[in-house]
Amino acid sequence: MAENPFPTRAGRVPAPPGATPGAAEAPEPTKAPEPTRPTTEPLRLRPALPADLDFLRAMLREAFNWNPDRAPIPAERLAADPTFARYLDGWPGPAECGVVAEAAGEPVGATWLRLLPPDGAGYGFVAADVPELTLGVRPDWRGRGVGRALLEELAEQARAAGLRAISLSVERENRPAHGLYRSVGFRVVGGDEAADTMLREL
Repeated sequence: MAENPFPTRAGRVPAPPGATPGAAEAPEPTKAPEPTRPTTEPLRLRPALPADLDFLRAMLREAFNWNPDRAPIPAERLAADPTFARYLDGWPGPAECGVVAEAAGEPVGATWLRLLPPDGAGYGFVAADVPELTLGVRPDWRGRGVGRALLEELAEQARAAGLRAISLSVERENRPAHGLYRSVGFRVVGGDEAADTMLREL
């Protein structure tokens, strides 16, 4: 059997937007992704810039606070705790890119990549040369195709930057997101009791 070019690692801190991989693939969610509602405003996709960092931080909060049944993680903690702050501190570095979606001139969602070292890896770490993806969409724009459009545009940017793959982590309970990631080519390569690490080869 050929050696897996994307080795997994054990262990984990709490979930999204990344989770450390485990050894075995987790069971697939049983619920299909929610149907996409068409947007009423045309979407504009553009590269994310350092000037967008405040909006990216807002989308990082959306990514971590996706579950309305949980107490939200405060913005102050997201900014101060390295567990969360590493997803944006110093962004963008070499080969790191991102996409912002706008409607009627207002940003409505964003996704970006981070290349983190093994000793500072995020939840979705697979390998040092595979960047981790974070995706956030404003609540009023979810289920309208924004996330899918962002993911496809980011994949194009990553290919243009010479990247071989991108990874992420998603909590298994977040079934709409899980289904979306599978539908655009991500597969489960590891995980733990709460979240799956997923990989998309480019």
